[in-house]
Amino acid sequence: MTETSMQIDSSSQNPRITWEGCSVLLDINDGDRLVFARLNAGSTLKIGDKKCSLQPLIGCPFGSMFQVEVAQKGPHLCRIFAADADDQTALLQEKEEIQQNELKDNRALVDDNTAQTLSFEDINAMKREGAAGCQIVDALIANSSTYMTKTAFSQEKYKLKKQKKYAPKVLLRRPFTRSISEAYFKKYPARVGFLRMDVLSLLLSMANVSAYSDVLVVDMVGGILTGAVAERLGGTGHVCNTYFGVTPYPMEIVRIFNFNNEICRRIVRFPFSDLSLPEINDPGHSEVVENTMSTEMLSNSDEAALSTTPAPSSGSLPKSEEQIIQQAEDPVNNEEPAPSIDENSASLVVNAGKSQQPGKKATKEAITCWKQNGFSSLIIAAPDLDPWTVVQELLPRLSYSAPFAIYHQYLQPLASCMHNLQTARMAIGLQISEPWLREYQVLPSRTHPCMQMSGFGGYILNGIRICNNEVSIKPSSV
Repeated sequence: MTETSMQIDSSSQNPRITWEGCSVLLDINDGDRLVFARLNAGSTLKIGDKKCSLQPLIGCPFGSMFQVEVAQKGPHLCRIFAADADDQTALLQEKEEIQQNELKDNRALVDDNTAQTLSFEDINAMKREGAAGCQIVDALIANSSTYMTKTAFSQEKYKLKKQKKYAPKVLLRRPFTRSISEAYFKKYPARVGFLRMDVLSLLLSMANVSAYSDVLVVDMVGGILTGAVAERLGGTGHVCNTYFGVTPYPMEIVRIFNFNNEICRRIVRFPFSDLSLPEINDPGHSEVVENTMSTEMLSNSDEAALSTTPAPSSGSLPKSEEQIIQQAEDPVNNEEPAPSIDENSASLVVNAGKSQQPGKKATKEAITCWKQNGFSSLIIAAPDLDPWTVVQELLPRLSYSAPFAIYHQYLQPLASCMHNLQTARMAIGLQISEPWLREYQVLPSRTHPCMQMSGFGGYILNGIRICNNEVSIKPSSV
């Protein structure tokens, strides 16, 4: 394969089909284990006591289901397809089973480990003979003396339990805002500041994140907020990630989104010290400023650096791209480290030396334009900072009538910030919201709220910035 074919832009990829080098979310046994992985020819995944290659997942559409099969060459992932049965016939059969099941109960069942006649040695013998996992499950059901006396619901639970042990399934999911947020919140919520999926969606709505917006973001939740805003913009506008001090906040999660070069070019960051005066508090300043800044203003310096600087090898990088992905995999219980990317591989769609990395430093021209025109909206998710201290510095950098939204895990910091904003007359339409989410199990004859769910999702303060030159901004003594 020629070098020209290796440097195809990632925007030409079908986002519904996996490719070599992309990030995926693997859902093992219906949510029992969630793993982020980078698809390469040599990447592997350990499922139970079996180590399987992820190469069969390359080129498959997202949403595909795979099952672990054992062959002579060893365990591997085999794609399975749903049965092509008539849906109406299946519903009628299920309804008849439910009606017949009303006469059954589990009162006579005693768990004394004598109902199963298939021994452990027999199961191992079937494995040595190369029996598939589904065959072992069928054998366990056939040799159970109490299976037919159980209710239909108990039979389904029994079969599902054995299937997870002997024939585990892997669902190939696309990493986007909802799936990434749910995966991190389920395993390690502290890594994302206990930011729940519904709270993240409310932040985007309350800040009016839409196409061609210049959104100012303070992201101290691992980059999930920056990635969500960039996904909502879809390659238009800009995501401006600012930070206080000299060290940028980590944003490794952004690299899991599989953003193309155009979206990555729109994600920039810079220290707050670059947003120095003059502020946009002139009464003659236009309230609505059309975004006329071209993409070249942000990318000229980056493209020049790429054209003049040779692409470094993966071994010379201080932290390779694969290591960054691996750091994001740790919170979701990935047991096997994925191998590093081979830049010389002919099947790579995007050349590692030509791909655009998110989070480049914004140019001086772009920062000057934002200081003159102001940002379209402001979103803050900084659990370790005082909201009022951050707001009084960043709110004057917004355009007039621009919305803002602030997330915090606790109520009191937002209440103090809201009081100070009202006293200083800096914003209107202020309100504090407490998001609430309840997940339901929807199944025939057993629809009910889930037994385990999140009871708390933090708080959101939102409002609209207004012009007020009469009152000076002073730190609050609250």
